Amino acid sequence: MDSQAESRSKIILRPVETVDYEFLLEVYASTRAEEMAMVPWTQEQQQAFIQAQFSAQQDHYSKKYPTANHEVIVANNRRVGRLYLARLENEIRIVDLTVLPQERNAGIGTYLLEELLNEAQRENKVTRIYVEAFNPSLRLFERLGFKVAQQDGFHLLMEWTPLEH
Repeated sequence: MDSQAESRSKIILRPVETVDYEFLLEVYASTRAEEMAMVPWTQEQQQAFIQAQFSAQQDHYSKKYPTANHEVIVANNRRVGRLYLARLENEIRIVDLTVLPQERNAGIGTYLLEELLNEAQRENKVTRIYVEAFNPSLRLFERLGFKVAQQDGFHLLMEWTPLEH
């Protein structure tokens, strides 16, 4: 078994727990790191901003997708990211999929998305996710067969449709 296949075999999802708060904040902060590098704020100001934005995001997700599963991605017994999923009647909505920068390009996102698309195919459900046009993960979604269904500024609603049986 090659090392990438071996590492994928050790990827699990587990429900978010209270003890994961700081880790989830770190995951969120990693998505804003480039932006924070450009602002002339103190470390304390940056941290306050990140915490406020993280809280707002969590609040938004819980209101818009109240039944979504919030899970921690664990690879080789280490927390490496988060996956928030809403399994709706005719759709699997990927609310958020973030892997820490140092854990990217190891097949974790690909593995999780392939598992979700297999589920979507079995259940004949469309799979959707919003991705920013400048997000490097856009290439991954396109490679897996997602198409742009809608565009609002730099936000793209990406959609994968199951194959006809």
